[in-house]
Amino acid sequence: MDTFRYHVRMLETIPAVFDHTLARHPDKTALVRKREGRWEPISYAQFYHDAERVTARLIDLGIAKGDRVAILSENRPEWVMSDQGILAAAAVDVPIYPTLSAPQIRYVLDNCGAKAILLSRDVHLNKVLEIAADLPELRHVVVFDEAAAAAAPEVDRLTVVGWSEFIAAGDRLLESTADERKRRKDQLAADDLASLIYTSGTTGDPKGVMLTHRNLVSNHQTILPLISLVSEDSCLSFLPLSHVFERVAYNAFVAAGATIYYAENIDALAANLLEVKPTVLVSVPRVFEKIRARAYDAMAKTGGIKARLFDWAMEAGRRALVDRETFGSLPPIQAIQRLLADRLVFGKIRERTGGNLRVAVCGGAPLSRPVAEFFEIVGITLLEGYGMTESSPVIACNVPDARRLGTVGRPIPGVEVSIGDDGEILCRGPNVMQGYFNMPDATQQAIDGDGWLHTGDIGEFDGDGFLKITDRKKEILVMSNGKNVAPAPIENGLITSRFIAQAVVIGDNRNFISALIVPNFESLEHWAHAEGLLPPATSGDPVDRPSLIQNPKVKALIRSEIDHHSADLAKFETIKEFALLPAELTQENGELTPTLKFKRRVILERYRDLIDAIYAPGAAARS
Repeated sequence: MDTFRYHVRMLETIPAVFDHTLARHPDKTALVRKREGRWEPISYAQFYHDAERVTARLIDLGIAKGDRVAILSENRPEWVMSDQGILAAAAVDVPIYPTLSAPQIRYVLDNCGAKAILLSRDVHLNKVLEIAADLPELRHVVVFDEAAAAAAPEVDRLTVVGWSEFIAAGDRLLESTADERKRRKDQLAADDLASLIYTSGTTGDPKGVMLTHRNLVSNHQTILPLISLVSEDSCLSFLPLSHVFERVAYNAFVAAGATIYYAENIDALAANLLEVKPTVLVSVPRVFEKIRARAYDAMAKTGGIKARLFDWAMEAGRRALVDRETFGSLPPIQAIQRLLADRLVFGKIRERTGGNLRVAVCGGAPLSRPVAEFFEIVGITLLEGYGMTESSPVIACNVPDARRLGTVGRPIPGVEVSIGDDGEILCRGPNVMQGYFNMPDATQQAIDGDGWLHTGDIGEFDGDGFLKITDRKKEILVMSNGKNVAPAPIENGLITSRFIAQAVVIGDNRNFISALIVPNFESLEHWAHAEGLLPPATSGDPVDRPSLIQNPKVKALIRSEIDHHSADLAKFETIKEFALLPAELTQENGELTPTLKFKRRVILERYRDLIDAIYAPGAAARS
């Protein structure tokens, strides 16, 4: 095993980290992609060589230190090759979510003044060509997919080339640019700007978060020893690299000399996990929620002795978890039950994630305690952390030997955390951004005169220094009676029901709390078939979901689930009324951010009629 441990002051820039990894692991597999049904490995030496060719070509095109170069692509090896190449040229990379619309992309490219963009395929190229006339600074477009580049029409001021042509030109320039490439890397400083990451913009226009090399390196080098990441580790990358959470994970894996597999797409995630068998999984809560829901749903469908065995195992695991948290160890009889449950049930659940997971890391949104408990019970170490783009991102994190369910862990070494008078979490350290690009007023609002970053989150420490997030400062609902309600804990409680996939709590300026509920249709339809509300599943007829959710028995089922999973709430927090939605809220429809958080303003506007009906006079028994 590679026992290398990162030294805090050893390396200060991303290119220096990459150089160090190359020296240690030139022949090791760095990146793996799947093409035509086969996983294709790329060594660190090849990864480095391709990044060098990107740097050489960018320098030849006139990209100077500090110039902005955008990346618009789903996760793939060319993304990280471009990233490393841009940073080695001392330029600033600007990642753009591939799901953004043409106007949203125009805003980012115009705001940052990007001179070049590397993008994935025809759909992204078409968006850029549509807005090119409005982007006078943009000169160069590189397309990873060759066919899309070849079919591109000519556009004034814009040069469009394919990846192969771009890389080949860089290869020819390696010798002539050698001195300049070395000079740029040697002169690159820790406080030089590395990346402009635009916030997802749940309210208003996105802001360009300025992250330096120090910000990014300090964050991943602190995390490496906390989770004991080593070169033998592997992960499956599927969260967008445009988001800082996946970005710091990728930086950490490169620093460790580990292997990164790229998922084919989110729909292929379950199959890819079985093929890749990663040792580390980095994800947002929604993925972990789905893994748990599918386990419960599979047992419900099976029925009989297997379902009873599953229920027994989960209860045995729950008792063992409580005793371990309370006493630190298990009585002999419980230890035997836990071992038996593991062999009969939990091991099979772990196999569905590939069977090799030693640790899973969760961030980007709050993780409900029942989901965290599920993974702890089945024997997968799930570490919830906390951070934001402005903090590069990690502020606090549970670690394998110091974790507490229901919290986001303790602040990571080198980062200070304080709780303001109004309960807001404040952060200070080497991970805090330089500020917002060309927005000094917004920067002053976010970072006070003492260097504290105001996160906008509400939280508290327990007696042992573990941080608990209670809600977003801006998302607290203020009811018409003056009561304050935090929606996230209520929503997280509701989605632990196997019949509820998503829940959006409503009540701002209202006299009672309500919710928009998206059922877990897989579980609901199975239940409906068993209840005779739908024809036998073997009939093959598609389910009319809009009609199904109007069925009184379905509404009664969801009502009972809401009541059961919110039984501990205060009376004013309870959900008096709800409306069922016929389809999941998605990123593609603009209802979720790229990290799957609700865009509440969008949702409230889109479903205004449903919400108005909930609050129509006489629609609910108010209290």
